[in-house]
Amino acid sequence: MTSPRVQQLIDGMTWAEKLGQLQIVFRPRPEDAAALVRAGIGSTFWPRSAAATNALQREAVEHTRLGIPLLIGLDVIHGQRTIAPVPLAMAAAFDPELVEGLARLAATEARSGGVTWTFSPMIDVSRDPRWGRVVEGFGEDVHVNAVLGAAMVRGYQGTDLAAADSIAATAKHFVAYGQPEGGRDYNAVDVSTHRLRNVYLEPFRAAVDAGAAAVMASFNTVSGIPMHANRHLLTDVLKSEWGFGGIVVGDADGVRNLLPHGVAEDMVQAVRMAYEAGLDVEMGGAPSDVAAALTPDVLDGARIDDAVARVLALKESLGLFENPYVDEDAELVAPTAAARELVRGAAARAAVLLKNDGTLPLSAPARVLLTGPYADSTDHLGAWTQSFAAPSGSIAGELSARWPATEVQVVPGVSFLGDGSDDIAAAVAAARIVDAIVICVGEPSALSGEAASRSDLRLPGRQADLIRAIAGCGIPFVVVLANGRPLVVADWIDKAPAVLEVWHGGTEAPAAIVDVLTGERDPAGRLPMSFPRSVGQVPVYYAHENTGRPATTGGALELEHADVGLHGPDNVQDKYTSKYLDSELGPEFDFGHGSGYATFTHGEPRLTVAELELERVHAGEAVTLSLDVTNTSGRRGDEVIQLFIEDLVASVAAPVRRLVAFERRTFEPGARAVIEFSVGQEQLGFWVTDGVGASFRVERGTFHLHIGGALKHTQFVELRVI
Repeated sequence: MTSPRVQQLIDGMTWAEKLGQLQIVFRPRPEDAAALVRAGIGSTFWPRSAAATNALQREAVEHTRLGIPLLIGLDVIHGQRTIAPVPLAMAAAFDPELVEGLARLAATEARSGGVTWTFSPMIDVSRDPRWGRVVEGFGEDVHVNAVLGAAMVRGYQGTDLAAADSIAATAKHFVAYGQPEGGRDYNAVDVSTHRLRNVYLEPFRAAVDAGAAAVMASFNTVSGIPMHANRHLLTDVLKSEWGFGGIVVGDADGVRNLLPHGVAEDMVQAVRMAYEAGLDVEMGGAPSDVAAALTPDVLDGARIDDAVARVLALKESLGLFENPYVDEDAELVAPTAAARELVRGAAARAAVLLKNDGTLPLSAPARVLLTGPYADSTDHLGAWTQSFAAPSGSIAGELSARWPATEVQVVPGVSFLGDGSDDIAAAVAAARIVDAIVICVGEPSALSGEAASRSDLRLPGRQADLIRAIAGCGIPFVVVLANGRPLVVADWIDKAPAVLEVWHGGTEAPAAIVDVLTGERDPAGRLPMSFPRSVGQVPVYYAHENTGRPATTGGALELEHADVGLHGPDNVQDKYTSKYLDSELGPEFDFGHGSGYATFTHGEPRLTVAELELERVHAGEAVTLSLDVTNTSGRRGDEVIQLFIEDLVASVAAPVRRLVAFERRTFEPGARAVIEFSVGQEQLGFWVTDGVGASFRVERGTFHLHIGGALKHTQFVELRVI
């Protein structure tokens, strides 16, 4: 319902003033910004300080005819001044409350400087680690993206958008942007309606339900139609079916991209197509000659009025008509102690213990070697970090401060990319005379993020050579892996006694890494995305559909001893099944893999009832699944319990398993607790598509409810829907 103020403004606006409200100028030069505001633009990017923001708002409020304040946007992705772990790392923590708190911190810092609108969270289900933007999202699972995306929306927006610590959230990228062909950014997406409904749309539906103020259209095509011109998805599904009342914003120059997509002849046609499809705000702004051609004869007046009403309603919700300015003296320009502690704890909780033979946690040795390019690097902030963000320190500096009595030697040995300065021999020589070694390797931040697709997922440069060389020294060592995507580690993982995945952990990453290495904090994160054995496996993800010929065994055949003719050898078990001849089954590390330093036992899972009538499920009835979890160690630690559903027989080929719930819980030594999950219509159902529409359905049949601490370490109970 349009408010009286908004309706009065619309009634009094000229056509040019209306179109001005529907543009966000993408990073204008400071000397041009004031003139653009006086000319009538409705939104712009943050001019880097509270004082500069107030100056632009004064231009809008005091020097335009209607005095409509600006929306001030910025890519606040995982922090403003205080940088949290990258979103993929946040997902590894499996902690919605933590994600909500990190978004609240980012919103507080950003709003203090005048930012009112962020282009986050990214909730693209991403199953191809070649795509650089996996770092910006929550990984491969539908449920994780939905839960954490909604948590981030709540964190950004709070309970009142007009509050001094709230900003408008944007769920992006709508839709299916996370599965581009070949893992190449901006590439085409060809996806069935069934998968669109059951995978890619679901997190956006959750974000809309959580009250997201905006949704961003994606760069890709879906079934041949660019999303910036896709009326079915932007209007029929998002606005009409879901009742989304917020803003649909284009991505940077996404409307202009309709020309190289080959669906528009010129910018006038591209703009018309975008607004007819349901776009409300164009990011990039149209040139003056194009704007002059966008007359009421070209653009539908009612559609434009609807878009303007949405923009003005958001400005009203943000309280900008009453208070367009911020207190310049109160701008947060540096992290507080509380902010540093929050992101430090988050970075530790995001760490995933990929393997450990008991080497971790480390006790203070007399002599320790730090080697690898991350040993003394400060590149821990990750992709999508603004230049004004607080920097991080280094692992070497933090460990030296933590262990003053230990001789800490730093010999990087190799660079990130291999630049001719590598000296593995020096690192090996240093390794032979120490008591412990920490090899700090990974991807620099520049190798992940937008336009950062990779065809080779191994460690760049000669980092794997360094690990193998150190392994030959016979000294205990740990590999610390800092990166923004799953990597292929098969060429060195078997030689490493302990491997700690720490991602790009933000401002306090070095302190958090040392916290985990020394056992001051428990890692206990879980992988939000599978680690492939090779690039040839990609995409590889746990929730794949059942195939008619599933493999039960796999592994590299000894081809030199095998008859590899048309029919193959009679003695090769499981040949005509879905697998590779030259690879073991499954990924190197599955989704949900990880552990901590504490140890746990799980009791037998229990259901309140073993059968449910379908009619009662539709009426909202659910069963409760309970599991006793006990900390059997002498230290405090975390356990992450995951619940997967397996639908044994359905009307479509269902995923082999599907995550429907999870909980991370901290246990004191020897403590026992009961973990409970409710299982009902939302968990048991799926979307059915018939070419005309879609409906959410629960079917009669048998379900296995798999529960445990990791995908391969679950127990199941059977539930029948009759």
